[in-house]
Amino acid sequence: MQHMTRRNILRAGATLAAAPFLPAWAADDAAKPASEAKPKSRLILLGTAGGPTPKPNRAAPAQVIVVNNTSYVIDCGNGVARQMILAKLKLASIRNVFLTHHHSDHNADYGNLLLLAWATDLAKRVDTYGPPPLAEMTAQFLALNDYDIRTRIADEGRPPLKDLIVPHEISAGGLVMQDDNVKVSAALVEHPPVEPAFAYRFDCPDRSIVISGDTRPSQNLVKLAQGADVLVHEVMHLPSLEQLIATEPNAKTLREHLLASHTTTEQVGRIATEAGVKTLVLSHFVPGGYPFLKDEVWFDAVRPYYSGNLVVGHDLLEL
Repeated sequence: MQHMTRRNILRAGATLAAAPFLPAWAADDAAKPASEAKPKSRLILLGTAGGPTPKPNRAAPAQVIVVNNTSYVIDCGNGVARQMILAKLKLASIRNVFLTHHHSDHNADYGNLLLLAWATDLAKRVDTYGPPPLAEMTAQFLALNDYDIRTRIADEGRPPLKDLIVPHEISAGGLVMQDDNVKVSAALVEHPPVEPAFAYRFDCPDRSIVISGDTRPSQNLVKLAQGADVLVHEVMHLPSLEQLIATEPNAKTLREHLLASHTTTEQVGRIATEAGVKTLVLSHFVPGGYPFLKDEVWFDAVRPYYSGNLVVGHDLLEL
């Protein structure tokens, strides 16, 4: 049965439902009358690569949680707007954007996502959350694109974009926001030299989903993820690290950063076990492009340390 589970997970394409088991929340809801079923949350991995350089096989880091046709975007790596379109999501459905930290693979398209959504059909307020200097970043992005924005307002009758984006800077863990669909909490994680960096927990009507952001092993994250239904966690394959580093001009500095600020396959398995999460989803793969690693490599490296539902993430995978 364990072999069948592993094989089927690795073959799963678009949804977790293709796997031979379902998370507990799915089984519980399936047994309820339609009138009692809770709104289903959708988690879509928009991009699963790690690092700032574009990869041929994975998009830059980003996730979206959808509840009641409302989208909550977590991180905005390069190309996130196009990834949302490929996931068949309307850009106008974006209500909130959350940044885990200010590395370019996580925030490069923060402004672009909102600009492109506005240029498409976004006409409602979007609240954004992240570490300082989020407010200054937002203002500078609007200034950078002022010509295009003014032109489209005059030529296409669009509302002023500056009135639609409301940034909120967060510097400590705790409750971030709550609406009719989700309750969002944050925890400080460790991703030196970047401070602050956050993980986010989304308590949805049907389940809880935690996004680790970039971090080395963190007890704050373990507490945030305690008993969660789904944990999406970054992962680094240590045996392949030396091969990756050998291709970089700043090999020594890169090696020190990766070892000090990220989480290995063994460590992520132990974190998920300690937190008691039901499903662990691997993402933000390092290496994410070269050297190329098959799903089985990632799966087998984590499985000895975590016995729950284990998913090797892919771009546009929906869970």
